[in-house]
Amino acid sequence: MTTRQDWTPIIGLEVHAELMTESKMFSACAVVDSVEAEPNTAVDPLSLGMPGTLPVVNLQAVEYGLMVGLALHCEIPPINQFARKSYFYPDLPKGYQISQYDRPLAVRGFIDIDLPDGSSKRIHVTRAHLEEDTGKLTHLGDGSSLVDYNRAGVPLLEIVSDPDIRSAEEAEAYARKLRAILQYLGVNHGDMSKGVLRFEANVSVMHKDDTQFRQRTEIKNLNSIRSMFRAIEYEVERQIKLYEKGDRVKSATLGWDENKGQIIIQRYKERADEYRYFPEPDLPILEISREWVEQVRAKLPELPDAKRQRFESLGLSAYDARVLTFSQPVSHYYEAVLNAGADAKLAANWITSTLFGIMNKAGLDREQIDAIKVTPNALAELIGLVSSKTINNNTAVKVLGMTFESGENPKAIVEREGLAQVSDTGAIRAAVEQVLNENAALVQRYLGGEEKLLQALFGNTMKALKGQGDPQLIREILNQAIEAKR
Repeated sequence: MTTRQDWTPIIGLEVHAELMTESKMFSACAVVDSVEAEPNTAVDPLSLGMPGTLPVVNLQAVEYGLMVGLALHCEIPPINQFARKSYFYPDLPKGYQISQYDRPLAVRGFIDIDLPDGSSKRIHVTRAHLEEDTGKLTHLGDGSSLVDYNRAGVPLLEIVSDPDIRSAEEAEAYARKLRAILQYLGVNHGDMSKGVLRFEANVSVMHKDDTQFRQRTEIKNLNSIRSMFRAIEYEVERQIKLYEKGDRVKSATLGWDENKGQIIIQRYKERADEYRYFPEPDLPILEISREWVEQVRAKLPELPDAKRQRFESLGLSAYDARVLTFSQPVSHYYEAVLNAGADAKLAANWITSTLFGIMNKAGLDREQIDAIKVTPNALAELIGLVSSKTINNNTAVKVLGMTFESGENPKAIVEREGLAQVSDTGAIRAAVEQVLNENAALVQRYLGGEEKLLQALFGNTMKALKGQGDPQLIREILNQAIEAKR
């Protein structure tokens, strides 16, 4: 009898990333936010597939594609060519899509991903090619559909991985790493809710006795990493169950119903030859000189892996450095805190623990850090107040929460609320004596060997000082006072 452990998922991802250019891939028509703009307001004759229109390649889109290819360690072939991919669907007004086929922009690259157990794995990238995006269909409950061509013709980079991924967890790590790279490059803002980044997963399973891959299926238009994860998990289990019942898996295009949490078979898969690819007759071959490649390489910003190494050189742990470079907004926020004068390790601790915790309670994703009311300067100021012993850590957490809610300056909150740390030895000694007198039994038990009770006495002293006492000074005076009772 076979078990789940006898099967290995074989997964490859196709990622479609809209490029943040001002105009479309083959025309001067402006690119707009396809979610916020009125439908069919950012169109031109070419976007609508009008007869007699001629495409012109967007140079900025090509350079953005080259940046991505180089960031993914790809080879850049000297000869590129666009092709027509023919199929008929309402979101494709021309009846074909201008894409690339046998001569793509970039080939044979890789991404190194971090796995939950702390290890890393290299996922190879087959290719990255340029194409134009399609329109957007909205299906209504009465069976009719609406189409918006604002998105039609927007530059799209399709990034295809090798089938190196072996679990939904690895697929998630790959997707998040690739998304971060695109954000760091400034070519895609990564907001999947607006459809600027979409995933498609090619999934099959392999039995331990197999010597070659089995039939795969393709899950289309996954619009969130969570959906991608759930869809892959579902499809892997579905295929295993089919095989264990003696059935077979048919090549098919699948959809994912997020509300129902299940796969939907949309249609049986087309073969590549059914798209009738042929060279685009209206566009010349695109020659990519080595000089051009090096010019683009010189423009590359610091990418996540390099930034993580630099953060580690500041004294951060590998874990903290990985968390802080996980997304561009977080890394930018952290560096802004450092530029405001905060200590590197203290800033990392406050962001990854306390600030992330407050954001999580407020229902905010970490990538929304650049929109919170706690500015980098405010957090740096708060850290400075702790370092100078103006306030203690417990008070600082309280102040951070208040700044998060109101946006008020931490120093102003401390002054207004009277939260400054009590460092006066006389006041602390008086509080200690009061606690020891009120807890004489605990003191005797401590002196009798129950050393853990010292923390309770410390806590009571801090409470007597309304949580504002200097912890180090309290411990020193508390130890002296107890020892004097021996």
